Parts: sequence; C-alpha cells; structure tokens
Amino acid sequence: MQTRRGNLHLEIQTSRKNPVGLLRTTFREKSTGKNVHTQHGRITGCSLDQLKMLQLAFRQGVIPADSPEAFKVLSSREFGASHALLDLAKDLGLHRMLYSRSEPWVDSVLAMVIGRIVYQGSKLSLCNQSPNTCLWELCGIEGSPDVEEHCYEPLDRLLQRQTAIQKKLAGKHLKNGCLVLYDITSSYLEGEYEGSKIVEFGYNRDKKKGHKQIVIGLLCNAQGCPVGVEVFKGSTNDATTVNDKIAELRKKYQLERVVFVGDRGMLTAARLDDLRDIAGLNTISALTHHQLADLLRRNVIQPELFDEKNIVEISEPDNDRERYCLCRNPVTAKSETETRKRLLKLSEEGLEKIADYTYSTTVEILGSRVGKLLAKYKMGKFIIWEVVQDRDRKKSKAHVLKWRIDEEKAEREEALDGCYIVRSDVPEEAMDTNEVVAGYKALGGVERAFRSLKTTLLEMRPIFHKKDERIKAHVFMCMLAYYLQWHFVERLRPLFAGDGTGKDRRWTVENVIERLATIRSNRVSANGVEFDQITEADDEQSEILRLLKQVT
Repeated sequence: MQTRRGNLHLEIQTSRKNPVGLLRTTFREKSTGKNVHTQHGRITGCSLDQLKMLQLAFRQGVIPADSPEAFKVLSSREFGASHALLDLAKDLGLHRMLYSRSEPWVDSVLAMVIGRIVYQGSKLSLCNQSPNTCLWELCGIEGSPDVEEHCYEPLDRLLQRQTAIQKKLAGKHLKNGCLVLYDITSSYLEGEYEGSKIVEFGYNRDKKKGHKQIVIGLLCNAQGCPVGVEVFKGSTNDATTVNDKIAELRKKYQLERVVFVGDRGMLTAARLDDLRDIAGLNTISALTHHQLADLLRRNVIQPELFDEKNIVEISEPDNDRERYCLCRNPVTAKSETETRKRLLKLSEEGLEKIADYTYSTTVEILGSRVGKLLAKYKMGKFIIWEVVQDRDRKKSKAHVLKWRIDEEKAEREEALDGCYIVRSDVPEEAMDTNEVVAGYKALGGVERAFRSLKTTLLEMRPIFHKKDERIKAHVFMCMLAYYLQWHFVERLRPLFAGDGTGKDRRWTVENVIERLATIRSNRVSANGVEFDQITEADDEQSEILRLLKQVT
C-alpha cells in the first residue's frame, strides 16, 4: 500500500465573482511523476485579504505578534462622520429628492452637502480633501475628484432641479393650515461683480460698509426645518418679497390655508393691507415701536398691562379680527434699561465737553458738534438743548450750549423696556393667545438657520463664485446642508438634553462631528498583506450612531 503524504495548504481562486479558498493536500505520484491534489473543503464568505492571511498561516509565514513587523498602519482617513451623515441623508430620502434615479451628479451633490458640514471651504478645497477622507469614495466617486466635473457641473444640475426639490421638501414638511416662518438676511461678497444682476449695494445686515451683497429669503416650517430658499438682488427690501412668497406657497406648494409668520420689517402695515383679503391666509407679526406708541396714545393699551408671567390679549377697537398679545421679557427689559443709561451717560459726557469749550464759536459749529454726538449715541429724543448767545462775552459770535435730560420721557421709555406686542388675525378658535405668541417666537428658528449658514458650522461665505447662477446654486446647496444638519440635531436631542451646563457643557454639533471623525478607515499591513480596517466605535460613538438611526 502506497502512503500519500503532502502539506495541507490553502489555494485561492479569484476567477469567480467572490474569492474562494480551497483546502488541499498536494503530493507527487511516484508512478507518473505528476502532482495530485486532494481537496478537503472550501472556505467562502471571506475577503481576498482575509484569505491571504489564512494562506500565510498555512505556510507558517505569520510573524509573531510581538514583532514590530507583524502589524503596521500605513495610512488613515476620516470615515465615521461622512458615513454617518451619508446614512442619515439616505434615511431622509434626500438623494431621491435630488433626483429619482441614481446619477453621478447626484452623488457629487451629496458629497458637497455632507462636505459643507464636515469640511467648510471652497469646492476646490473639498476636492483636495480626498486623500484625507473617505467622503468622495463613500458617495461613489472613485479616484481624485475634479472640481469642474464633480462640483461645478453638478451645481448647475442642482439649480435646474431647485423648484422640484423644494416642492418635495414642502410636501414632506408643510400641510394645509400650518405655520410657515419666513425671514431674509444679506450676505456680503468681495471682489468685482460687474456683470452681475443680483450683486448690488443695499442695507447690509452684517454691518460691512463698502461691500456689495445678495439678499437671501428662507422658508421654514413651524419647527425651523428649511423647505425653500431664494436669492434676491442686494438692494431688495424685506417687505417687497412677501407677496411673491405667499403666491409661491399657494400655487407651487398647493397650500390653500396657511399662517404666515414674519417680523416687523416684513409684514408692515401697508403689506398687511395688501394681504388682508386673500382667502385662507392669516398672519402673525409684531408691532413696531411707533405702532405701540400709537396704541398708548389712543389709550387702547396701558403700560401696566404688560406682565412678565401672563400674556394679556386685547382686540383692536376698529377691527375685532386684529388681536394684540401684550408681552414683556424681563431679560430684554434689563438689557434695554442698562443700555439706555450707558448711552445717556456717554451723551452727557460729550455734551459737557462741548459746553465747556472756552473759545468763541458760532451757532452752526456748536449745532454740528451736538448733532454728530446725538447721531452717534441715538439719544436725541431724551435731550433738550439749545445754543444761546453768551452775554458775558463781548464778541457777537460768542455762543454757549445749554442742555438737560428729559427725565420724564426717559422714565416713560423705561416703563416699556422689554415690552412688545404680537399681532395676528388668526381666529381665536384656531390658535389661543399662547399659541400665537409661540408662533411668533418660532421665528428664532430661522435666525438660528441664518447664524449656522453664515457664521458658525456651514460657513456659506466667503462666496467664491462669480456667476449669478452659481451663486444661487451655492446658496441652495448650503440650505440642503442645513436641512441635513437640522435633522442631525433633532435626532441627537437626547444627547444634548443630557449634557451639562456652563463649564460642564460638552456637546455641540461640532464636537459630535469631531468624535465621529475619529472613526477612521485605516490601511493596514499585517505579515505583508495589506487590507482596510475601520476603527471600532467606542461606547460613546456607538450611542451617537444609534441615535442617528432613530426615526423621530
């Protein structure tokens, strides 16, 4: 009987769709001189790198674990934050809102939207991040992305789809009879925009004098989730955008009934007159200081009605549909009082210096100096002043300044510090007093969106694009990034709610992103075999990922 001996080894076959490992013994047949294989089993379900590691083990080629050559990390790229945000975007159906079919430009837009949250900066800088992050690879872009092909061209396609995408967002987050929050802001630009039809000088809310700008209008639902954005010319006035925006809600988004919420500058008295007869439309806004003073003058309200704890509601005597909700914020009251006292003190010090001027001067010179001072501190309504001739001096053009603080007017103003009036024409059976005030306060959600878009996490500016269409597409892409960020925050509310306060506070959106970004995709070499290994999430990271997968 002939004994057949051979070494057990693993043979890897890669001709199939998935690699297969064959456990074999090979020996030489003495009579024929040929190699004969005996197969003992198959190994399936492993990657090629895993099979290679097993192959090394059968060859006894594994280096001892304590050897420095046994395990090496060759490179490491960010994985966790990009992967989590991509999963969230797909869970929300954002990729299907962009376009119903999977196309390369959709993948590129998703990469730019997620990149705006994780990596702020220009489109070119995001492309240059590809060696440092798995973002582009996760979104289906192999190799090094090209800024023209993977950023600018997809932006053009995105702008073409803006109306359709916003219809889907509105259909998901708005319904008949709901509150719609609307506000506008400005964003300044730098450089030359000679051929632009939207970059113009206007009222700059960023206090950047000498810069042209664009105006951005944002629509949100009652919870502050964005559903639409529009870019206007830089010289656009707030109130002039309202009519078109309401028409958009009714015609494009098919909302027959809506409660439109805007601030004082948006829903002016003239604008409200235009909107009064539109069926199914109600509004919530706040009165200007001048309108509040008019109600006091007509004795419709009294200062003592403003209460810090209870909201008093009064109807307009000439129009019982017009509801006034009287509110007082103690924090704002304290701030306004302290600010006025500080500015009055500075005004007094400045007036004393002007009055102590010892050299002869004219009425015009003194008046000019007083005017500049009062314009600087804006306290002119509380100061009574005049320039009179100094009879103690012989020169005919010798004049002095006489002034005093109108204490009575200052006290009346202080009594109204922190007071504001929310006005609405929503029927009482639809919304009670507290709901009306809460609806107006919800505008803070739009303000938070603007802060996030412009200055904190998303850093929409500086805007590097020079073409009007690209500027519009960039703003829309940033809005979609905020849409994703908004849902990111909503799902992590339990994490933020359990956080500490003050110096014990730990969690912010930025910190969560940083924690997830420490989950890396590592290129590893072990015993000469290279493979990719994802960092195992710790308990804290696992909890964040669990919350992000919760459907709220």
